[in-house]
Amino acid sequence: MAASARSDGFSFCAYWGDGALLLAFDLDESRQADLAGFAVEYTDPDGKTFPVLNRLNFGQALTGTTKLQQRKYTPTDEAPLQKFHWVHFPPDVKPGSFTYKATAMLFQPGSETALTAGPSAEVEVDLMHAGPAPFQLGFTRGYVSSQAYAEQFHNAAIEPSPATFDFDTASFQDQYHWLGFHARCLVFDFLAETLADESRSLDVFAYDLDEPDVIKQLGQLGSRLRMYLDDSDTHVGAKALEPKAHAWLVDQGAEIKVGHFQRFSHDKVMIQKRDDAALKVLSGSANFSVRGLYVQSNNIFVFDDPATAALYEQAFQQSWDDPKGYASSPLAASWHDAGGHDGLPSYSVCLSPHHDPDVSLKRVADAVTSAKSSVLFAIMEIGTGGGQLLDAIKALPARPELYAFGTTQRLDGDLRVQKSGDPGTFIPFSYLSKHVPAPFQEEWSGGAGQVIHHKFVVTDFNGENPLAFGGSSNLAKGGEHENGDNLVCFADRDIATKYAIEAIKLVDHYRFRAVMETATDDKPLQLAGRSANWAAPYYEPGSPKSRERTVLVMSP
Repeated sequence: MAASARSDGFSFCAYWGDGALLLAFDLDESRQADLAGFAVEYTDPDGKTFPVLNRLNFGQALTGTTKLQQRKYTPTDEAPLQKFHWVHFPPDVKPGSFTYKATAMLFQPGSETALTAGPSAEVEVDLMHAGPAPFQLGFTRGYVSSQAYAEQFHNAAIEPSPATFDFDTASFQDQYHWLGFHARCLVFDFLAETLADESRSLDVFAYDLDEPDVIKQLGQLGSRLRMYLDDSDTHVGAKALEPKAHAWLVDQGAEIKVGHFQRFSHDKVMIQKRDDAALKVLSGSANFSVRGLYVQSNNIFVFDDPATAALYEQAFQQSWDDPKGYASSPLAASWHDAGGHDGLPSYSVCLSPHHDPDVSLKRVADAVTSAKSSVLFAIMEIGTGGGQLLDAIKALPARPELYAFGTTQRLDGDLRVQKSGDPGTFIPFSYLSKHVPAPFQEEWSGGAGQVIHHKFVVTDFNGENPLAFGGSSNLAKGGEHENGDNLVCFADRDIATKYAIEAIKLVDHYRFRAVMETATDDKPLQLAGRSANWAAPYYEPGSPKSRERTVLVMSP
């Protein structure tokens, strides 16, 4: 999941994830004062070469008075990236090798903005695995409140008003494919595979359930579907869509039970079976809902492994037969090791609710406190709940030895970006709506509620012992004690890298949005010239930016 090259004091490293790459750069400190930024171009498997483009340049100061028609994207050899990392999304991800070339662009002697090419390096990456894999991980785009969505879909709504559980989705399909991205594909491929084989049945844990196409395909299973559906406060009453979907599915022949343990039945799980034998399982953070797949940042993973599927099936059957006895069952008493064979990564699964939340949370907290180089995370809600893991996350700003970054969003919508060495870095979540600085466009809020719905933590993704923790668990003491949930520990570099790129992508997205909103005549958006010495903080010993520069270019 990584490739690196070095030439004449310039280092270039590329990490590839789910349809995106994290590109990291470094240049010997002796040339720091001349550094204008980094240029990147890539060649796709068809041999076509494209420059990576920058919204900013040296000549145009972007403020609220800039006309929309003056929008300009500039190749990075003319408008270099003034960051030591960049997350790139190739517009057409296809099988085969992509070649990325990065160049350190230098200011010409005596000039404020004239450039010359410095040292360069190339790496070759393969962004798409050919054929099926025993483990798959996919992310939603989570960018309904973004310039990309405004440009491509003109802030179009993603469902009618009022919404129903069975509205016609035909006019929304382009948006759903784009917003749901790989996570959506995994869900619908899983359902289609089950439907195509009449010998297969499906057991489902559902929390939010209102995505019409998901519900329609579940309904086509008829008596081949069993579902354990959450009935906590938000999923009952006249306005809730879940009871209506419940009644319709029962009419199609499905067998459904409802429950919420002490608080929530919070799993989002599908288990394929043939007769009584579990075959494969889908899980993750994404609810089977319009918001879960098309508004929020979420992830889905699939294990094509009967032993792992059987473990989840035990959790389903325990919930079906005796939910009150779940917390005291052997199933909830420990982690369960799995994988590590036949192309599967190594991982362990922990299933809640537990009598003692530390059964699950201690392993994650220990990974955070013992991390050597980096901790990256995206957690839906860090302000409430408790437990030793959230305490360890909250303590990260006091650990300047780490590259530690993460996003979290409160139930009231407030989003924060936290980093090591700087306890004061907070970015309130907002979307661009009033006095939008050109060349940006007004954005859509995406509706009330969280947009960061992930629940993952990654430690030392490019170090000696990379770990990634993900699933439906909110990673808090109360949830592990009161909710039906699952948490997976992946001891696998490829998976840790994918989660790490997602965390960095989210941090970059919301940091840049904050900068966009503060663009004024006095402080416009524009690339820095030589005299600004923009790169100096990245070489300041012990600074967070210096740690970022050195850690990310450190190839595993």
